[in-house]
Amino acid sequence: MAIGSREVTNHTSQLPTRTQVAIIGGGPAGTLLSYLLHLEGVASVVLELRSREHVLGRVRAGVIEYGSAGVLRAAGLGDRMDGEGFVHDGVNLAFANKLLRIDFGGLVGKHVVIYGQTQLQKDLYDAMDREGIALVDEAEQIEVHDIETTTPRVIFDKDGESHSLSCDYVVGCDGAHGTAREYIPSTVSQTFERLYPFVWVGLLSETPPVNDELIYANHLDGFALCSMRNENLSRYYVQGSAEDTPEDWPDERFWEALERRLPTEAADRLVTGPSIEKLVTPLRSWVSEPLSYGRLYLAGDAAHVVPPTGAKGLNLAISDVVYLASALSDFYTTGSTTGLDEYSATALSRVWKAVRFSWWLTALMHRFSAEEDFDRRLQMAELDYLFSSEAAQRAMAENYVGLLL
Repeated sequence: MAIGSREVTNHTSQLPTRTQVAIIGGGPAGTLLSYLLHLEGVASVVLELRSREHVLGRVRAGVIEYGSAGVLRAAGLGDRMDGEGFVHDGVNLAFANKLLRIDFGGLVGKHVVIYGQTQLQKDLYDAMDREGIALVDEAEQIEVHDIETTTPRVIFDKDGESHSLSCDYVVGCDGAHGTAREYIPSTVSQTFERLYPFVWVGLLSETPPVNDELIYANHLDGFALCSMRNENLSRYYVQGSAEDTPEDWPDERFWEALERRLPTEAADRLVTGPSIEKLVTPLRSWVSEPLSYGRLYLAGDAAHVVPPTGAKGLNLAISDVVYLASALSDFYTTGSTTGLDEYSATALSRVWKAVRFSWWLTALMHRFSAEEDFDRRLQMAELDYLFSSEAAQRAMAENYVGLLL
């Protein structure tokens, strides 16, 4: 069967040709959506461009919001997170050689869990394999057809052969560099973006963390972040210029910069060692609206990207797919499209609140190259206010642990 110039040669004994929901992208958003749909009796097929090894090799943040952790537990995906993750009841802000702990437990009665995204992805793969949920990796040349009809199709290549997958709905979870978003017409789609004039230089080392909770530091030299993966694996970041590469930051330079940007009480505890990984992460805020068109829906990084400062990217992906799984389940159970019709507005309401928080924390803690004395004074005033106001600390805690799903 020819579709355009492509010859489709489905082998039905190997790959499915029909499903209810076709999901493009096999990262956390796509695999979690597929698993949540499976729990509701809705069939799906996940198409992932890369291999499993590549997906598991991606380095991502590992702060799980209170509500996100609840979602994972309710879905039966929380055992390893609870056994191996670290519960954090607070986070620390540093400036002017002072350290302020934002007490999540005391302020809002909630916490976050430090659990690497790679580990969550492993849990999702294991769950999908256990339940026999279809995931096609190394699916190339993915195309979406007929999303304005009730019978959309996804065309893709696998092992040199072209295949067609018919479905009721298509969900793009293929990240900021994916193609699903491109099927929403430019006359409909609108993009909002803010680029930041610096990067994070990250270093991973087999050293004990400098603190048992995260430290965000504001310093005249620039931002720094102290985080961890386990008791003997630390992840640190310092602010660098937009042109920096990992090669510009040899270990000695990195450790000196980090120590200088921390308050004395933290710097005195810092244990340094050889880096086992180094990377550079640009920062931007980016949202594409709407999140749906015809029978195509977007979720996760395919729809929005936030700076890592607030640790919201993974959590927004989780909230997106929770809304979408509920809407799709409702459609297949009752025939109602209300949830699907309202999905974009519902998800975007939460997205923009997270974008605001990530922007606020980024602006508060970083040094901007063109920063004037006036702007610096505003940063100091905001930090002074945080240090002295329980109401301000409660607002930060509420946003950091995550707004209600």
